[in-house]
Amino acid sequence: MFAVVDVMGQQLKVSPSERVFVPSLPSEVGATVKFDRVLLVSDDKGVKIGNPFVKSIAVQAKVLGHVKDDKVIVFKKKKRKGYRVRRGHRQHYTEVEITAIG
Repeated sequence: MFAVVDVMGQQLKVSPSERVFVPSLPSEVGATVKFDRVLLVSDDKGVKIGNPFVKSIAVQAKVLGHVKDDKVIVFKKKKRKGYRVRRGHRQHYTEVEITAIG
């Protein structure tokens, strides 16, 4: 069984008891979150495709923690002008464990 879920504009294929990283959520560690923007659900009975979302289906998940991604370096330079800029960025993510689909 799996589902395709839209989480803050990002589509993820999830299945029960799977751990995934989603864009940062304003939830506490240990809280339960519900993703109700389900685009597709597949199980042993068949496949349900939403238009645009599947009605009466939601994905339950438990928040495990908040983490940061690896640093991405942005470097700009203009030759012969003495212009150099070095900036870094670390994206925030929330680790969740999928508990139930349906």
